[in-house]
This record gives sequence, structure tokens and C-alpha cells, in this order.
Amino acid sequence: MQNFRNYYEILGVARDATGEEIKKVYRRLARQYHPDLNPGNKAAEEKFKDIGEAYEVLSDPNRRAQYDQFSRFWRQKGFQARNAAKTAAKSWSPNGRQNSGSEDFSEFSDFELFVDQLLGRRGMKTRTEVRTPPPASLRLDSPDSFRPGTSKSAYTVGKTPGARDVEARLTLPLEKAYEGGNERIRLEDGRSLEVNMPAGMVTGQRIRLKGQGMNGGDLYLKITVKEHGLFKLEGADVRCQLPLTPSEAVLGGPVEVPTLDGLVKITVPAGVRAGQRLRLAGKGFPQGNNKRGDQLVEISIVTPKEVSNQERELYEKLRQIETFNPRQELAT
Repeated sequence: MQNFRNYYEILGVARDATGEEIKKVYRRLARQYHPDLNPGNKAAEEKFKDIGEAYEVLSDPNRRAQYDQFSRFWRQKGFQARNAAKTAAKSWSPNGRQNSGSEDFSEFSDFELFVDQLLGRRGMKTRTEVRTPPPASLRLDSPDSFRPGTSKSAYTVGKTPGARDVEARLTLPLEKAYEGGNERIRLEDGRSLEVNMPAGMVTGQRIRLKGQGMNGGDLYLKITVKEHGLFKLEGADVRCQLPLTPSEAVLGGPVEVPTLDGLVKITVPAGVRAGQRLRLAGKGFPQGNNKRGDQLVEISIVTPKEVSNQERELYEKLRQIETFNPRQELAT
């Protein structure tokens, strides 16, 4: 049998793995090898296609059962494609229902034909690549996409008469746009879809779901990222303000800074000024090639509205002994 692919090995899961285990591994691998995070990396692109095809089969109980039946049959000693039907007395039909007769595997001269039948890809007029993109995995392959690593689909598919592309808007919180992952969306026509979103989405990005439009057309999701109370995007960089007390600004020292990955401890230099920016490398948004932007920490100096008696006494003593005069140039 030509081109046989072991989907369990591709995902790195055991043959008795549960559906939830398979889903968890797929999400991790899909994010790791997504074309947007690996622009120009053909090996990563092929891996992304392979894990998508493997997940499409193994995540569906009926397809998985049929694939297991076929793979066991193929591994039998002395296998020949033309006499396959003789030993496949108990098999599964292409529609996923168990068949009391036999499935004639002899029609599949190589593994790709079997997969095409299994995944319902018989309607293709032209196929310049044999592997399918992952199911409901959002490839940024529309002409309007502007993100790095964009890749085109390698298929020419005969569309259903009356097929029409539609667009829907999807608003996401900043944390979800940063992390990506599964998101359930409800469309105006009442349908509910669970979509595996890429990490690092930005406002204005359009994501294409093939075949999810009207009558087999495509669905385009237009992304809007909500404004965040603390973080603000500046390209691939993330900016936030860090308030300091006057003593922290003068003396410097360790402080905790919030990032999209959680709190990070940094050392503020002594004598830092209001408006000064400190840069945390690699703490921004994903921008391809497994790289990220930076986080820009903008310093603000905040004075207390109320102070204790002891604090007031210390401030009074400091005012009497301090030599720094910020208004010195105004007197000349």
C-alpha cells in the first residue's frame, strides 16, 4: 500500500487514546506548527497539514473505527490490494456505519484514495496536493489577509450551485486574541461552530472557514480585539503603565509587572523618570517564526492622597534636607 500514514504516530498518541487526549495533543501541535508562526517553513507547513488530517480522522469515532479496520487489514502478511475484499469480511462502509457484508478495499490502489473516500473528498475536480487542511482550523488564506506566514490552499473544488461567501464579525478579549485556541461562535443563521483560533489575532484580521458559508461557500470571520484596561497593542508590542511611589522612583528596586503571561519581577533603575519606558523583550504579541514583540513598561509616578503622621514627618524632614531643585532653571 502506497503512502500509508500512521495517524497515531503523527499526533504522538497511543492507539487507545481517548478523544479528549487526542484533542489536547492536536491543539498543542496545531499551535506549534501553524503557518503564521512559521512563515516560509515548508516542513512546518507539511507537518501542520499532516496533523490536521490525522485529527480529522481520529476525532470522529466512525472515521477512526474505519481507519483502524483498514490499517489492521493493510498490515496483514501477504496483503494485496486486489484481494483485500476477501479478508475484510467485517468492515465499515464509507459513511461510517458498520456493514454486515464487506467493504471492497481493492478499489483503493493507494492510501490517498482511501483517505479521499473516508473524508468525502471525491467531489474535487483538481487536486494539486493530496493532503487536506485541518478541519475547521482557520487558515489565513484569503486575499485580504495581511499577517505574515499566509499560505494558499492547494485545492480547486467544484462549488455547489448557489454557493455564496458570507462574513461575520467576532469580537474577542485581548487575552483570547493572544492565546488563541477553541472558540464557540454562533452565526446569524442559528448555527453554532467550534473553531480553533490561531494565537496572536489582531483587529481587522480576516479568517477564512472553507465551506461554512451559504450553500458550500466560505465564511470569513472579521476579528475585532476589545480594548483592554491595562494593556494596549502597538504593532507586535504591548504597552502598559507601571505606577511607582516617589521613593520607588528615587531608590529603584524590584517590583512586579503584569504581562500577558502573568506577573514578572523586574528591577527598576534608581532615578527613573515619569514617562520613561522600560522594555521587556519577548513579552509582546506573536509575530511569526516563534518570535514575539516586546512589552513596553511606561513609568508613572503617583503621590499618595493621604499619608500617616509618621510619613508626613519623614516627608517634612526630607524636604528640609534634600538638595534637588527641579525648578532651578526657572529662576534663571
